Amino acid sequence: MLAIESIHHIALLTDTEGYAEYKRFYTEVLGCSIVAETYREERNSYKLDLALGGKYQIELFSFPDFQERASFPEAKGLRHLAFGVKDLKAWYDWLLQSNAKPEEIRTDTLTGKQFLFFYDPNGQPLELYEQ
Repeated sequence: MLAIESIHHIALLTDTEGYAEYKRFYTEVLGCSIVAETYREERNSYKLDLALGGKYQIELFSFPDFQERASFPEAKGLRHLAFGVKDLKAWYDWLLQSNAKPEEIRTDTLTGKQFLFFYDPNGQPLELYEQ
């Protein structure tokens, strides 16, 4: 049987006008590092490749003709993107300081681990989960 080895990347989309804020949020607030940034003139679109923890890649795209999608956690499709962190309280404080408006820290009743939700500039639900 064939086996998937890993998740290669996660792709997120924003509108052209929101690209700078999206880039700032994922680099300055979440701490992703830029691998490559490409402007595709024929599409009036940026593609920003970001590294996360030396293992993962996030691709941020901007398009002038995007379509809105339901983003609340209970919408069909991608529910949320979760990141593992070591110090959830420090992250909670950092998100407050960064005006990212995190929800209160909760405890997963199945694992006993703490987690919290917040949103990126486009309203994509994000989660921080204690490792």
